[in-house]
Amino acid sequence: MRTNGTGPLEGAVVAVAGAAGPAGRATLLRLAEAGATVVASDADAARLAEAVDAARYAHGGATVTGDTVDLLDLNATREWADKTEKEFGRIDGLVHLVGGWRGSASFTETDLADWQLLEKLLIRTVQHTSLAFHDGLLRSDRGRYLLISAAGASNPTAGNAAYAASKAAAEAWTLALADAFRKAGGEAGPKAAAAILVVKALVHDAMRAERPNAKFAGFTDVTELAEAIAGVWDRPAREANGQRLWLTPKP
Repeated sequence: MRTNGTGPLEGAVVAVAGAAGPAGRATLLRLAEAGATVVASDADAARLAEAVDAARYAHGGATVTGDTVDLLDLNATREWADKTEKEFGRIDGLVHLVGGWRGSASFTETDLADWQLLEKLLIRTVQHTSLAFHDGLLRSDRGRYLLISAAGASNPTAGNAAYAASKAAAEAWTLALADAFRKAGGEAGPKAAAAILVVKALVHDAMRAERPNAKFAGFTDVTELAEAIAGVWDRPAREANGQRLWLTPKP
C-alpha cells in the first residue's frame, strides 16, 4: 500500500529518465511508495508501460505516468520538462538512470565506436535533462537532480576507458549544475541540489537467478539504490548539493 505521511517526497513531482530497466522499476516503486507523483520516461515504450503499470499496481492511488521521450533531442527533452511542470504544477526532481556499458579486453583493443555510443547515452542525455529541468528545479522548494554513476569514473581500468571517461564527463557536468544551483541560492544557500550516487555496479533478482553461484561483491541491489535515491530528499539542499554519495567503498 502507498504510505500516507508528510515526508519530504509526499506530494512531490519527480521525473525518472531511463525508467524501464530494473533500477528504474525499483525507483518508480520507491518514489510512489513515498507519496510522490512519478513521471517516467524511456525510449522503450513497451517496457516503460510495464514498469509504470507495476508501480501503479503496487501502490494503489499513486500517480505514475509514462512518456516515451528521445533524450538525445534537446527540444523533445525540454518539451517533456515543460509538459510535466504544466500538468502537475511543479517539478521537484529528475533522477537520471539512463545507462549503457561497452568495454574491451585491453586498452589498445578499445573500439571508438563504443565511445560514440556511450557519449550519447551517458553524457548527452545528462546534458539535455539538466538543461531542460534546471529552471523548474530552481522553482521548487525541494528540487533535486540525481545522477547515478560508477566507481570506475574515479578509478578507470584499461578495458573500460570509454565507459569510465563517459561517466567522468557526466559527473563533471552534474557538478557544474550543482555550482549553478549554489550560485543561484546566493548567501541563503542553494534551494535545489544536484548530487551523484556512486555504485560499483548494480544487481537485481534476475541476475542472481541467472548466476546463483556469483557473489556480486560490492554490487548495489537496485532496491538499495532506490532507497538511497529517495533518501536524498531527506538531506537539506546545502548538504546534498555537489556531493558524491558513495554506495560502495571508495576505490
